[in-house]
Amino acid sequence: MTPDPFTWRAGGCHCGGVRFEVALPQVVEAQSCNCSMCAKTGYIHVIVPESRFRVTKGMERLAEYTFNSRVAKHLFCSECGIKSFYRPRSNPDGWSVNARCLDEAANLDLTAFDGQNWEANADQLAHLSLEPS
Repeated sequence: MTPDPFTWRAGGCHCGGVRFEVALPQVVEAQSCNCSMCAKTGYIHVIVPESRFRVTKGMERLAEYTFNSRVAKHLFCSECGIKSFYRPRSNPDGWSVNARCLDEAANLDLTAFDGQNWEANADQLAHLSLEPS
């Protein structure tokens, strides 16, 4: 039997009202995006498949913000305003978790993503929400 390549890691918003868990490998592929939203918030993307993410507390506290194409579902705590995770337009079958909202720092393999030119670059992220085979 081979060991599970993923470890469940916890995280949440500033006030603790929203909590989540995400299954991550030892080295985590992450993106720093320069789009109008991420540049202003300092969001560091860790995109995972649906099966590797779960909300453990506070679904009722989540508020949603959409803009432009209205496909991405930006979710934030209605109490403290922190966006710990959201449903990204690039990967609507998965989740993007903010690495800065993990309880313990992850070993990130951080790359720059040109979100200012999203249409030309979104295909670079498609593989991140695929289930491992």
